[in-house]
Amino acid sequence: MTAPLGWQEVVIDEVRRCTPRVVSVSLRLQLPGQLAGQHLELRLTAPDGYQAQRSYSIASAPGAARVELLIERLDDGEVSPWFHDVATAGDAIEARGPIGGHFVWRPADGGPLLLVGGGSGVVPLLAMLRQRRAAGSDAPALLVCSARTHDELIAADELHAMEAADPAFRWLVVTTREARRRERDQERRIDAAMLQQALADWGEVPREAFVCGATPFVEAVADGLRHNGVPAHAIRTERYGGA
Repeated sequence: MTAPLGWQEVVIDEVRRCTPRVVSVSLRLQLPGQLAGQHLELRLTAPDGYQAQRSYSIASAPGAARVELLIERLDDGEVSPWFHDVATAGDAIEARGPIGGHFVWRPADGGPLLLVGGGSGVVPLLAMLRQRRAAGSDAPALLVCSARTHDELIAADELHAMEAADPAFRWLVVTTREARRRERDQERRIDAAMLQQALADWGEVPREAFVCGATPFVEAVADGLRHNGVPAHAIRTERYGGA
């Protein structure tokens, strides 16, 4: 039986705004044994002793010098507003992890690899793509990324550069409240018909499909993938409570 993970104090190295509602939080923390797709639990303690904790997917690849979290602001949240409004370099918080063993990808797993993320659901998928790049993997990979507007796309510049440098990687942007900027992108919600077209244009049959986002998004995408012949055992899902 595995012993429970213990809490440890970690120091924030940097807080940087990435989108209007997402900040990058870099932690001075090493995570031996981390797998791409896992998450950390963070705990904050108020001066009166009140504690609040939340789980956040890890955006950095295993072995990175700093652990990066990309934290979306939830206006009614107990933890995320602190990272947006208060946290600064040098602050200490508590963390434990990495946690999770189902929603993970290793370079040895190969591909073709289909990744579908809604909003901040792209974060663990970004960790997978960063590990794929670091390992020099040439496994075909397609990222379908849904956001309300282009300004809300997480790591857009990095993904553009990744796609330009890697012919085996393709990035499809889906915006629900703004017109598309590239001919191949879409301005709609992801459904079975859109996924059918995306898979046909990609020309690959996914060995694994990872889907992450809010529950309605994940359910719609998973149903759409099954409708298009992706077997249920090949689809891995992760859900969160964000909008």
